[in-house]
Amino acid sequence: MSETPTTRPGEIAGRPKLVLRYRSDPARIADLLPPGMDPWGEPIVQIGIYCVPVLGEPEYGVSTKVPARWRGIDGQYNLGIGIDQEAAIFGSREVNGQPKFPCSIRYFRLGDGIHASCTHQGHTFLDYDGTVSGAPEPDGVEVEENEWWIKVSRAVGGTEGAYDFPPHVVRVRTAGVVTHVETLDGELRLHDSPWDPYTSLLPVTGGATAELVTTRHTAREITLDEPLDPDAFWAHVDTIGGSRWPGSRGGPRS
Repeated sequence: MSETPTTRPGEIAGRPKLVLRYRSDPARIADLLPPGMDPWGEPIVQIGIYCVPVLGEPEYGVSTKVPARWRGIDGQYNLGIGIDQEAAIFGSREVNGQPKFPCSIRYFRLGDGIHASCTHQGHTFLDYDGTVSGAPEPDGVEVEENEWWIKVSRAVGGTEGAYDFPPHVVRVRTAGVVTHVETLDGELRLHDSPWDPYTSLLPVTGGATAELVTTRHTAREITLDEPLDPDAFWAHVDTIGGSRWPGSRGGPRS
C-alpha cells in the first residue's frame, strides 16, 4: 500500500517560518517608532525568515518587527522586509507602503539542523545555526495579529517638509491557526552593518529564542488607516533604502 508523502519531491516554497526573538533596549525601540505609535509589552524584537510562493516562484524573505500600539490596538511596527525578488519590491512599497528592500537570503534545514543568513549591500548582517530541540507542539492554536506599515510620498522636487501624499498608517490584520511549532537550540549572530543597523539601533540585551512555525492563514486584510502628524513625521521620512531604518538620502547615516 502506497503512502502519501508529507511534502512533494523537490518542493521548496511553503516551509515553516524561522522565528527569532531577542530582548532589546526599550528606549531604542521607542526611538524608532513614528510619532503617534507607542511601545507596549516586552521590548522583544521579532525576526522572521521565510520562503513563500510569490509571483509564481519561491520568495525568500526576512522581516523585522517591534511592538507598537496604534490608536489603542497592540501590534507590531515593521522596520524592514528584505526579499530576493526585485519584481515584488517596488509595487508593494508604492501600493501598500511595505518596507521592502533587496536582500540575499539562505535558509535551509538538513535533518534537525537549521541554517539561515541574510546579506544586504555586501554585508551579512545576520546568521543563525541551530538544531531542533523540542517535539512539535499540539496544533490548532488560533492567532490574530496586527502589523503596521507606513505609506508616504515626499513632494516632487524635494521641498523640505512637503508631501504629495502625507504619511498614513497601513494596518495589516492577519488571522490563522498555528499547525506546527518546533523549538530550536542555537545561536543568533547579529553583525555590524551600516545598511541594517541592528547592533547599533536594536542591540541585544537578553537571550535569543528560535522556533519553526507553520501557520494556516484564514484571513489577511490590508487597509489604509489614519494619518500621522506630517510635521512630526518629517524626522522619520528619510530611510535606508526601502526599509524604515533611519537614513540619509536613502543610505546609511554617517
